[in-house]
Amino acid sequence: MTLYNDLFSYTALENLLSDAACVKAMLQFEAALAVAEARTGVIQEAAALKIAECCREAQFDLPLLAKEAERAGNIAIPLVKMLTEEVARQDKDAARFVHWGATSQDAIDTGLVLQLREALALVEMDLIRLSVTLAKLAGVHRKTVMVARTWMQQALPTTFGFAGASWLDAALRHRRRLLEIRPRVLSLQFGGAVGTLAALHGDGPEVARALAAELQLALPTTSWHAQRDRMAEAATFFGLLTGTLGKIARDISLHSQTEVAELFEPSDQGRGRSSTMPHKRNPVTCSVVLAAATRVPGLVSTILTAMPQEQQRGLGGWQAEWETLPQIIRLSGGALHHLAEMLPNLEVDPQRMRQNLEATQGLIFAEAVSMALAEKIGKMPAHQFVEAACKKALVERRPLQQVLHEEPGLRGHLTPAELERLFDARNYLGSAEEFIDRILAEFNELPHAN
Repeated sequence: MTLYNDLFSYTALENLLSDAACVKAMLQFEAALAVAEARTGVIQEAAALKIAECCREAQFDLPLLAKEAERAGNIAIPLVKMLTEEVARQDKDAARFVHWGATSQDAIDTGLVLQLREALALVEMDLIRLSVTLAKLAGVHRKTVMVARTWMQQALPTTFGFAGASWLDAALRHRRRLLEIRPRVLSLQFGGAVGTLAALHGDGPEVARALAAELQLALPTTSWHAQRDRMAEAATFFGLLTGTLGKIARDISLHSQTEVAELFEPSDQGRGRSSTMPHKRNPVTCSVVLAAATRVPGLVSTILTAMPQEQQRGLGGWQAEWETLPQIIRLSGGALHHLAEMLPNLEVDPQRMRQNLEATQGLIFAEAVSMALAEKIGKMPAHQFVEAACKKALVERRPLQQVLHEEPGLRGHLTPAELERLFDARNYLGSAEEFIDRILAEFNELPHAN
């Protein structure tokens, strides 16, 4: 099913993960293998050049390849057969050295790693775009006061800049994770039948070094046919990333509810409209991101579940990765791309944020009053006093400040001027601006941050 490809993914990423791209990456491995073996004297240079030429120029029948894979158990076996036949048509002697000393898993895993490298480059670009936008939101709105909500209830004053900075803080950790995992996950797979490169006799390690250099991949200590932590680490990176994207989308969608109306996705022509209700303005990007955040964890679980693979080559577990990891990348990368596209045009309503501060008639300042009073009479007595005043304000539907002003127990402890100051949101933002500055400083430390 491809109807929703553009909704949940995007063209550049889809192209990297297409059937054609998968085959191209595997042929890139086969070409590099031949070149590496020629450079190390294992095969003749003329044979390597012919194999590499066919890998670049030959056109293979993908539907036929898929049909043959059904019988063979993977696509590498029929692909190597087709490649060998193509090379043989031009040079029978060179055809003898196609896939020399390698196994199917070497081609499939390394091909996937090559696709993953390109996908991570796209993801990094979008992560940078996302972090740049979040940094701007944090800076522009560092003094834009709004209500912080805990357990879905109004809690205390905060700023939208601080909320945006907390999103940025998480995004920066993902950028660091991406830098950290690259050397581990972008690693050559080359072990031959059981990981010992026995078919290459003593030349295996030298060929592996030349092959890793040719493909510009990390050279592992040994092959990792049945050790799947590299693929699992890639999957969990995308899982963590998607969870953070989902948190941002959840927050924005909650802020865009009619009763809250503080944030809105851009209202382009036809965007977020209802098929029956003309007044609706739905947060469509948030819906896509949240759908990905719902789907990706289960897919990551599949990769983790597939890790205990049998002996030197897995049966079923390895095969479970083939479609699962690309799907994780599609959904996670797509969610990131669409959110990075939308956020620069996010509509922020500071006036509505200010209005919502008054929704509880001052109850969100209860902690501020309680802490100020605690300095005079102790924390527990102060808490109980203010709690009783809050209940009275709710029952009588009156502003908390008014109720407290009338309470005899407050006299001699807090003056009317002090009480007035405690009900100004700007005076109870804690260290929000310092935290924003810290996060922005970390943002500026990363490469390509500006």
